[in-house]
Amino acid sequence: MKTKYNVLLGSASLACLLAASPALAQQPQSAATQIDTSDAADIVVTANKRQENINKVGLSITAVSGEALQDRKVTSLEDIASVVPGLAFASSTANTPIFTLRGVGFNESSLGVYPAVSVYLDQTPLPFPVMASHTAFDLERVEVLKGPQGTLFGQNSTGGAINYIAAKPTNSFEAGGDISYGRFNQIEGNAFVSGPITPNLRFRLAGTALHSDDWQKSYTRDDKLGEQNYYAGRLLLDWDPTDTIRFALNVNGWRDKSDPQAQQLVLKFGQIPAYASPALLNYPFPRDNARTADWSTGDLRPRADRKFFQAALRSDFDLTDNLTLTSITSYDDYKQNQVTDGDGMNLIIFDLEKNDGYIRSFNQELRLANDQTGTFRWILGANYEKSTTFENQILRYIDSTNYNPNNLYINASGVTNKQKIENYAFFGNAEYKLTEELTLKAAARYTQSRNNVNICGYSPGDGHVADLFNLLGSLLSSVPFTPIGQTDCYTLNETNTPGEPYVRTLKEDNVSWRAGIDYQVTPQTLIYANASRGYKAGSFPSLAAATYAALAPVTQESVTAYEAGVKTQLFDRKVGLNFAAFYYDYRDKQIRGKTTDPIFGILDVLVNVPKSRIQGAEADLTLRPTDGLTITAAGTFLDSKVQRYDGLNVIGATDNFRGDPLPFTPKWSGSLNVDYKVRMPNGGSPFIGFTVTGRSASDATLGGRRITFPASPATILKPGVDYIYKIDGYATVDARVGYVSDGDRWRVSLWGKNIFNEYYWTNVIPANDSSARFAGRPATYGITFGFNFN
Repeated sequence: MKTKYNVLLGSASLACLLAASPALAQQPQSAATQIDTSDAADIVVTANKRQENINKVGLSITAVSGEALQDRKVTSLEDIASVVPGLAFASSTANTPIFTLRGVGFNESSLGVYPAVSVYLDQTPLPFPVMASHTAFDLERVEVLKGPQGTLFGQNSTGGAINYIAAKPTNSFEAGGDISYGRFNQIEGNAFVSGPITPNLRFRLAGTALHSDDWQKSYTRDDKLGEQNYYAGRLLLDWDPTDTIRFALNVNGWRDKSDPQAQQLVLKFGQIPAYASPALLNYPFPRDNARTADWSTGDLRPRADRKFFQAALRSDFDLTDNLTLTSITSYDDYKQNQVTDGDGMNLIIFDLEKNDGYIRSFNQELRLANDQTGTFRWILGANYEKSTTFENQILRYIDSTNYNPNNLYINASGVTNKQKIENYAFFGNAEYKLTEELTLKAAARYTQSRNNVNICGYSPGDGHVADLFNLLGSLLSSVPFTPIGQTDCYTLNETNTPGEPYVRTLKEDNVSWRAGIDYQVTPQTLIYANASRGYKAGSFPSLAAATYAALAPVTQESVTAYEAGVKTQLFDRKVGLNFAAFYYDYRDKQIRGKTTDPIFGILDVLVNVPKSRIQGAEADLTLRPTDGLTITAAGTFLDSKVQRYDGLNVIGATDNFRGDPLPFTPKWSGSLNVDYKVRMPNGGSPFIGFTVTGRSASDATLGGRRITFPASPATILKPGVDYIYKIDGYATVDARVGYVSDGDRWRVSLWGKNIFNEYYWTNVIPANDSSARFAGRPATYGITFGFNFN
């Protein structure tokens, strides 16, 4: 309770401070930010690393303004996915977010792996998915670029890129904020203050904080989980010491102590039926309700403490009237301490007693660009990244079927994974206007990566694992060895000898490219066509395995994309229509596959799917039939298919996956958004709006809609469930109504998310002896009061 009042008091105190601040001196807008946005139908994006009207950019882009994000209460990674058709969000057992865009994604929960959909804040990379957890506050807009972005946005962008654009320091004093109260005693506060410090130096300080009570309920006992508790802040400094030199400093960070989400049991599958305990076989299933779940208690109760800090400096130097050198330097520091439950039960079957780790990443980009308004526009640049990732996991499974006499009653295993990653890249991008209507585009990037890994599977200290592997070594090893101690590395090497960590180096290089053509048929209609290729680097698993074979890395994947589209505005800009059709040739897709471990049973491993393809189409329609009324409809059609892959399915059986859809690729997804705001004679504006978001069924794993389980007393499915790893289709409705005062001095709104309390889930996770779902959030609602000073 104390934390909630701290959030409320902090927000109120900041509001009072802002109200009392004196007006600061006026400063003309810097040349770097001047752009005509007088028409409300225009949205400015930076997809080509320059500011352009979205309707003039020959790429598939979804852009959502900061005002729309604020009105729709978009504050999380899951919220971002809900407003972008074709973008899917899934939770993981390790509390690591998973993004899939147009069917391209990486369903891997390890901390130190790159996503297929890269994330940036003001062109500064957030290289690992978890770093973007609390970036969606005080934003100018969010841009989602679809398709491979391996040239200008080169960091492993086989699926696309999400660009957060922070609200910038202003030339005159501004301040504002809001405070909300909602279901589950949720209290949220946002505030900012912005303006000039000197004639050439401007600042913006923004923050957000949220606390809410538990939203999940145990269905086997009187217990609750799901408390949210986080805060985040961002400081921007823009300095223009001369007319030709500009600096922009961005220092941001957050801390999140929210509970990891608990899962909902849907399958009991004893891998070794003879050792399936009555506690497992008799464990009840939850109701189809978003709030019901179960989890372990005591020292294994889910909890987390995650921290992130980033400092980024952008420097622009105008070398001549038409030549600019840009440097972007950043350092990221992330740390986590977590306990997570992976089985959806108050049993110790797949419980991460320790899920700790850190990421430290340095990134540098240098680029040289000519006058970006001329006939021939070009950019040349280079990137360097150096990252260190570390994970330390202890998995407890005393109630699983692995705890048996044949395994000497082992009940836990640990693993550490340290990666040292170094990437170099050189890139170029060129656009040439053959005529005022016709533009040719070409780009390429060469990337070289090196990943040095040290993986150690170890006994957490009870000695059972060490005893077992000393026995295995004495029976199988072809060389003499010194018996390992209780906490030494136990994984058997190529000679079946325990005691050595798995130390390897993965070296890769590639050439990403893009070629295209833009044809401006009329000032309001653009037709474009692009061909491109992007790559995503390989990585190593965080896995406590019996043998080195399971620790092999997944190698780089590639997507070759072909896309054509049209963007047009009709009837005096009252109608906007965008359409694109695309085909992806997907090679060596990285997925979490399965292996049959001789000691631990069915384990996750990283594997490549040799060949698959994705084809589809997207369209969005914006109508402004009358002043104040905006209607937007958007939809994505996806048809994904594995063309070649033989491997093990989730129950460890050999399978041919040819013809199966890729995970997290619903055939249909879309949204309808309606906003109406009318200006009253007193200058105030009441408003009302709603958003409907939906998607069809998809699979959480390859073959998810056809995998059947062998008949066994130890295999029990939740009643009414036919396909365990199918994610059913669903639709949710959000709504808001409110009032904005004259001059936007204050505003008040009532809002609701998932107002009809639709039950749905975003992922299904197979564990050792069970499988469980991550449910979507239930209905939430509340009231927000906002204020502005300028």
